[in-house]
Amino acid sequence: MKINIITIDGPAGSGKGKIAKYVAKKWKLKHLDSGIFYRRIAYIISKKKINPIDKITIKILINDIDQISSQKNKILRSEKISNIASIIAEYKFVRDFVNTQQKLTVKKSKNKNGFVIDGRDIGSVVFKNANIKLYIDVDVNIRAKRRHKQLIDMGEKSIYPKILKDIKLRDKKDKSRKNSPLVIPRGAYIVDNSSKFSITQNQLNIIIGKYINGKYWN
Repeated sequence: MKINIITIDGPAGSGKGKIAKYVAKKWKLKHLDSGIFYRRIAYIISKKKINPIDKITIKILINDIDQISSQKNKILRSEKISNIASIIAEYKFVRDFVNTQQKLTVKKSKNKNGFVIDGRDIGSVVFKNANIKLYIDVDVNIRAKRRHKQLIDMGEKSIYPKILKDIKLRDKKDKSRKNSPLVIPRGAYIVDNSSKFSITQNQLNIIIGKYINGKYWN
């Protein structure tokens, strides 16, 4: 049986996770955050004090992992883990491992309604044949302000100019990396998430609603 899938791609801090949660709740789908897999690997690397640029050791580490959890944890959202995840996400063997984990998670799931999956190469690489593809677009300054507030709310020290610089660098790396660069997936709907979330919700309701209530949804 074909599994219904909605993919959500977009740059760092664009609100993919919040949008995915909304979509999952409204249409009773299971939410899968691809970034959690990278963050869990990054957390293990941090705990074991492995240098993020030590590809050989990281490859050995990954080869010893059969399955990685997709469960979320507050500690995985720290800036330290984010930076490590950003580095290792450039490695093809890491991306291949995470992509396999995502496909296994979807395949083994008993959820009948389907999945909403967010990341940076979900609709363009991992699930190219998704029923609906979304690309979230937000100005980099707005993304930096949101990330700055998120870190402050988490009790972490945060300096806005540094956050802005880091996000711009991350965008550049994501868009220019050799393996699975950040692009607008073919056939994706571009959703502007710069304003109030209620405006974004209206966009989603129109785009997704016509598919789920129409002939394009199984």
